[in-house]
Amino acid sequence: MVFLRSPFSPDLPPVLKGTKVTLRVPQVADFEAWAELRTASREFLSPWEPTWPHDDLTRTAFRLRIKRYWRDIEDDLAYPFFIHDIQSGQLLGGLTLSNVRRGVAQMASCGYWIGESFTRRGYMTDAVRTVIAYAFDHLRLHRLEAACLPSNEASIRLLRKCGFVEEGIARRYLKINGRWEDHLLFGLVSSEHSH
Repeated sequence: MVFLRSPFSPDLPPVLKGTKVTLRVPQVADFEAWAELRTASREFLSPWEPTWPHDDLTRTAFRLRIKRYWRDIEDDLAYPFFIHDIQSGQLLGGLTLSNVRRGVAQMASCGYWIGESFTRRGYMTDAVRTVIAYAFDHLRLHRLEAACLPSNEASIRLLRKCGFVEEGIARRYLKINGRWEDHLLFGLVSSEHSH
């Protein structure tokens, strides 16, 4: 994969192309597709995510989210992407490299979600593999981290398939669906990634 833009540029990150998906920065025009997918998948996603704010699916909240995304990109703090089917362009889910730490750490956290009707088709595996290449080859990060609930077998399989190594458990790590939950921690370092 070749990326021509500097990771520290205020330009949007490039569109990333995998074999099944493309990943690009969310835009205001994505609101309707995003709100529709999130609404249809709410029951499926709720056990794995923080409690949704009461106004989460409003156009106003989405616009604020987009502004925050762009600010985070400009400040090299996070790189959010929406995942689209490479053939149809349909929105499938989202993936974010967040908590980017530079200096001696050179790492970020990888989080993701997918609409219920698109699970178990290889879309998220392709998306994670594509963003791993971007993180190591373009952003020049040294390490990626990911965390999931111990009961989230699909996410555990996904992370292992993408090369992440289970490193331990973090007690009461994130507040998920209204409760502080233990999480399994996974890590991947650039030297373990086949370029």
